[in-house]
Amino acid sequence: MTPRHQRHVARRKVLFALGGAMAAAPAVAALAPHALADTDRTAAAGSLPLTVVNDTGVFDDADVHVYIVGNQDGRQVRVTPDGTLAPVALSDNGADGYTDYAIPLAASGGSGLSLPHLSGRIYVSLGAKLKFKVVTDGNGNPALQYPAGWVASDPNYPVLHDCAEFTYNPSGMFCNTTMVDMFSVPLSIRLTGAQDQTTGTLRASGRAGVFAALREVEEFAPLVVDDRRVIAPGHGLDAGLFPADYLAPYIDEVWSAYTGKELTVTTNAGTFTGRVRGGQLVFDGPAQVSFARPSTRDVLFCDGTLAAPNDGTTGPVAAVLGAGFNRSTLVSSAAQPATDPAAFYRTALTNHYAKAVHAATADGKAYGFAFDDVADFASYVQDTAPTGIRLTLTPF
Repeated sequence: MTPRHQRHVARRKVLFALGGAMAAAPAVAALAPHALADTDRTAAAGSLPLTVVNDTGVFDDADVHVYIVGNQDGRQVRVTPDGTLAPVALSDNGADGYTDYAIPLAASGGSGLSLPHLSGRIYVSLGAKLKFKVVTDGNGNPALQYPAGWVASDPNYPVLHDCAEFTYNPSGMFCNTTMVDMFSVPLSIRLTGAQDQTTGTLRASGRAGVFAALREVEEFAPLVVDDRRVIAPGHGLDAGLFPADYLAPYIDEVWSAYTGKELTVTTNAGTFTGRVRGGQLVFDGPAQVSFARPSTRDVLFCDGTLAAPNDGTTGPVAAVLGAGFNRSTLVSSAAQPATDPAAFYRTALTNHYAKAVHAATADGKAYGFAFDDVADFASYVQDTAPTGIRLTLTPF
């Protein structure tokens, strides 16, 4: 089992509040810290060449807008078209109340940009610009409100957009495409350096396949927003578009199964053995950890009773349970994590959203839920000696 998710098991938890949250600042700093704890300390060069390629086949370069926003040393920053970092400021808001941090794709002759050290996101919008707003956080510091494509009242809801996440620092580049919140624009990452790696590439007609697959599942069909995006079911639940008790029968089945037998979860810290006792799933092993029966929302967000602190014990077990619930493998296999993708999403009550986005990718890897990196099924790559990164808007 890959150890990635066990180093910073809370990597996604802070992201769920980004959309519309006034104090989004600290969240971006934790976007992609996988593997930073014990990486080779080979120093990466200062600025990394970033190439953004428009291969949509639908939009001209002039219709593509790029935004690079994030955190550096606790400050909210953005990258300017010339590759320098600038702190966000309330004065950046224009007469309409929003910033214009867009980097036109056509302005640089197509795609050449320079990426300084920071943790953040690369947003792309098509046909219209995004409306980022600088606000004051609880500590009195300037902070960005991020787009929330799953919130109908968000000013960016009508805009076709998506993002990739990264941390670039002296340890290297750590990056991924993400569908944890929503899926809209098909993106792929090519990271060169010590290796030449690509992730996130969709199969031919993969985007249309995701939309079509979810329209066929009654509970998931309301998550499809025209031809603009598909909202992740957790956000759909919060918006009243998805049943709050959807996974309850499967959760009950898991609790019933492990009242009468043991569940083993193998992590880097060792093997934990669990059984339902007094309504709690209690594990013995390197440490005793326990979990109350989760709700559908807990499963979809990998949070609540499945919250995964970065403690080396509860966190890793919670991550494996979160993956097992979303992939519907907990009843069929008493040894977790399950590692055969042919066994994932086989039950009627499953995370059909995650199933669809994985089916759409060329390598079967995607970030369909928070701990999709369990057993290495996430669209994530890293390099401790990077020489360049290419983000491609792939064919629709």
